[in-house]
Amino acid sequence: MNIAVLFGGVSPERNVSIDGGKAVIEALESKGHKVFPIDPAMGKEALRSKEQIVSENKFITAEELEQFKTRSMIDCIELDIFDEIDLAFIVLHGINGEDGRMQALLELRGVPYTGSGVKSSSLAIDKNTSKMIFTAAGILTPEWVIVPKEDRDNYDYFEKIRSEFGSQLVVKPNDQGSTIGISIILDGNLDDIHTAVIEAAKYSEIVLIERYIEGQEITISIIGEEALPLIEIIPEGGFYDYKHKYTKGHTQYICPADISEDIAEFMQGIAQTAYLALDCKGFARADFRLSEDGEPYLMEINTIPGFTATSLVPMAAREIGLEFPELCEKIIDLTLTKK
Repeated sequence: MNIAVLFGGVSPERNVSIDGGKAVIEALESKGHKVFPIDPAMGKEALRSKEQIVSENKFITAEELEQFKTRSMIDCIELDIFDEIDLAFIVLHGINGEDGRMQALLELRGVPYTGSGVKSSSLAIDKNTSKMIFTAAGILTPEWVIVPKEDRDNYDYFEKIRSEFGSQLVVKPNDQGSTIGISIILDGNLDDIHTAVIEAAKYSEIVLIERYIEGQEITISIIGEEALPLIEIIPEGGFYDYKHKYTKGHTQYICPADISEDIAEFMQGIAQTAYLALDCKGFARADFRLSEDGEPYLMEINTIPGFTATSLVPMAAREIGLEFPELCEKIIDLTLTKK
């Protein structure tokens, strides 16, 4: 097949996406496909050679990101090369890739693509909306509020939230991944809450404050509608931030997680329910906190989770005998079935 691998893009998660793109390109070539590396951030020059794909194991700065324009995504999709493409394998993360915009452009171009559709992609990346859907589906998710723009400097408002949720809080942008812009406040310090809100607002128009759940960090991957074995994430220092996600040796992963079989099956059922509630397709990853009293709280669903050969979805897939190239083939098969 002629497969376009879409990677990089116009997002704070650009560098993570480049690493995933390289891995998928190599995997698909090993299975005999003709692969076209496509970086939408490059617009009319989006078709890249493998020599032009340079990954950087660092967080892209706002200044570096400003050199890329979202208009380039339209220029990219207008390229004649898409007339030759049988399928697009999307490895774009965050805004302008995982949020339904690229999916919409591909649908307008008539190109089948991996993963969830426009609606479910936009719902899943919107933490406020997806948490409302989880709640309506009877799924436990941490209590949360949206911080009004006029209250981002209002210490009385922060004190009110602290009195309702307790002194342990999570502050996050509404539509980012890779823990970008997220802060954890464990002592309820109002200055720290204010600083965290201002930081989150750099990455999203909407800022959430959420009750912090003490307990184990668990992730469950879904392929098709099958929930894979649980993975427990144990970051050095306790916070699974950007550095711990993407720097070797800073996080311990236990797969399958050391959790009783009945709780594991219950959590897998929750992950599947959330996946269907958002109408996800192909694959996704559900992130949980398992509280100290055994209550699983669903944090979010990622419709295009990290996708290098050592990422969490491939790690779980290996537990059921799917190596990375076979996992990529499985996702392609699911896409063609969806079509």
